[in-house]
Amino acid sequence: SCCLCCDRCIEKPNSCANILLIVERPVANWTLNPAFPPIYKRIFFVDAHCTIMSSSQIFKLGLFWACLTVLLFVFNMSLSTALLGLFAIYLVTGGWRFMKVVIITLPRDLQALKILITIMWRVRRNITQSKTVTRIFAETVQKYPNKAMMLYKDELWTFSQAYQYSNRVANFLHEEGYRKGDVVAIFTENCPEYVPLWLGMSKIGVIAALINFNLRDMALVHCIQASKAKALIFASSLTDALKMVRPQLPSNTVYYCLDQVGSSDCPSVNLSQRINQYPDYEPPAVDGKCTDALFYVYTSGTTGLPKAAVISNIRYCYMAYGVELFFGLKPEDVNYIPLPLYHTAGGILGTGQAVLKGSTLAIRNKFSASQFWADCVKYNATSAQYIGEICRYLLAQPPRPEEQQHLVRVMFGNGIKPQIWPQFQQRFGIKLVGEFYGATEGNCNIVNFENKIGAVGFTTMIAPFLYPITLVKVDPATNEVVRDADGVCVLAKPGEPGELVGKIVKGNPVREFDGYLDSSASSKKVITDVFRKGDQAFSTGDILVMDECGYMFFRDRTGDTFRWRGENVSTNEVEAVISNAIGLNDAIVYGVEVPGNEGKAGMAAIVDEQGQVDVNKLGECLARSLPSYARPLFIRFIPVADTTGTFKLSKTKLRDEGFNVNEIQDPMFFLNPKSRLYEPLTEAVYKDIQAMSIRL
Repeated sequence: SCCLCCDRCIEKPNSCANILLIVERPVANWTLNPAFPPIYKRIFFVDAHCTIMSSSQIFKLGLFWACLTVLLFVFNMSLSTALLGLFAIYLVTGGWRFMKVVIITLPRDLQALKILITIMWRVRRNITQSKTVTRIFAETVQKYPNKAMMLYKDELWTFSQAYQYSNRVANFLHEEGYRKGDVVAIFTENCPEYVPLWLGMSKIGVIAALINFNLRDMALVHCIQASKAKALIFASSLTDALKMVRPQLPSNTVYYCLDQVGSSDCPSVNLSQRINQYPDYEPPAVDGKCTDALFYVYTSGTTGLPKAAVISNIRYCYMAYGVELFFGLKPEDVNYIPLPLYHTAGGILGTGQAVLKGSTLAIRNKFSASQFWADCVKYNATSAQYIGEICRYLLAQPPRPEEQQHLVRVMFGNGIKPQIWPQFQQRFGIKLVGEFYGATEGNCNIVNFENKIGAVGFTTMIAPFLYPITLVKVDPATNEVVRDADGVCVLAKPGEPGELVGKIVKGNPVREFDGYLDSSASSKKVITDVFRKGDQAFSTGDILVMDECGYMFFRDRTGDTFRWRGENVSTNEVEAVISNAIGLNDAIVYGVEVPGNEGKAGMAAIVDEQGQVDVNKLGECLARSLPSYARPLFIRFIPVADTTGTFKLSKTKLRDEGFNVNEIQDPMFFLNPKSRLYEPLTEAVYKDIQAMSIRL
């Protein structure tokens, strides 16, 4: 680095208080050499490669300055008149486009800014006053001691009952020897005890690992082992699943059965019986901080084994606050949660409304499309949650009276397809569908609170620095971000697909990246030199498209988009077309390699248990609705689709199997290039494709 000083500084070093350091390759966390003269009060670090304005912007600014000069001194205009004239020139030369965006989006952005400031104020207050989730919950209980906190089947738990139960859990575990930093896994379906269990653990500093109750075999072993759990709390209904993997778990693991004593070949402690023997007074105090881990939430596992994301007290709060404020949720609301409580949507965004603000939760052990609206009527729900394919499952149900008898005014979640969004709102009479986007562990949380069809959220185009997220170009062949000559990421323009990334700002609770329990997995989600040299950003791995007003639309997962005939194919879009064509059944689209061809050919796995799909009619529909390069060349009919616990379709196994007739017993068809019809994929045809006798 070099130090540029003015002449006064050189002549009289003690008289200058400013130093400008121009650094060619800056690094994070600069520290000043203690030997540096203390007289210099302010030091400015400037990245030599940080371009504040592009050359074209500088040129345009120079032209405007010249125009202003001419208007002032040649035409002798007053300053106000000259500025008005300059503004007119700006509009005529293309500035009208930006002004149009300002007029359209300013009310939206101001409302979002107000909410963002409120969230930041609440979070900062919590940090300053050391208000952890359990301490905020104690305040909520004082406000609403006898109010219903949880409704489950025919059970009703008040806030006081839940609080007392959490105290008994804390006292019991403390007596058992568990201390701050220990991990206890929870492996059970949704039940009233679920939230008080992890609240009680948190009171003594124990971290809960929320295990997906759908997991089996190696995936279950992996999640328990990855958390380093000393104990496991499980439901008796999951005894068989646990029994199969118990020999592979550490021998010193302690097992607690939540609702009864485990079987003889899976011995365990009866947790409910033991807890009831303990007092419900406050447990021993623990020096808890807002930055402490509250629990671990696992990723869905669509791209491999689930990873444990660290959910701190801060993260839990600001995510729940965001949903509350953007979607207008109140303490008077009854929120229906048919989603698993082990995941972000139900376990944070849903439960947070009760824990932090005093809303009532109506929970169900497992999602049921046929009982969804009946439950909403039964519990007088005013808000409800969805995720993944749930909205499509509800639309596929036959009409029933409860659809129009419910009181639900808002449904919020993520994953509703734009093709069914208007139909869903119209049929079920939902005033607001609040779509949001946000990775469990990430810092790229965006929301759509305006019923903007198809949008998962937005970012401001007026002042993007206020919330530094953006889309960066990705090479579809390598899935690597595209960089310019200086190594900085190239930003995607409106209308161009790009990967969503969010700038990481240390010390800012909304911009932090808490990461995974596995530090190596965390490092893979961080990319550098995004907005400028030396910075860091969280990589979502999702491809989105942004319009000129800043609304963002989900396109695909990185790696799910494939390239065929020189064109990028979005599996998400093709899946939506197929699903609509076959009566809203599951359809999974992915790319497969074909000998002699560059890129990957499209293949669709369609759920058709009864064999009712007409392949010819499907082909006609795809020909009408999709460009030729996006039409699947292979179709496979499967009896059932593998889904994650959060209702996302899993395609890893299907992609690995490809279209190999020697390994697949399901009926398969290929798009004959001559007849342009889907015809059976026989062993002879498969061999011809492999030998490149049939060129697709």
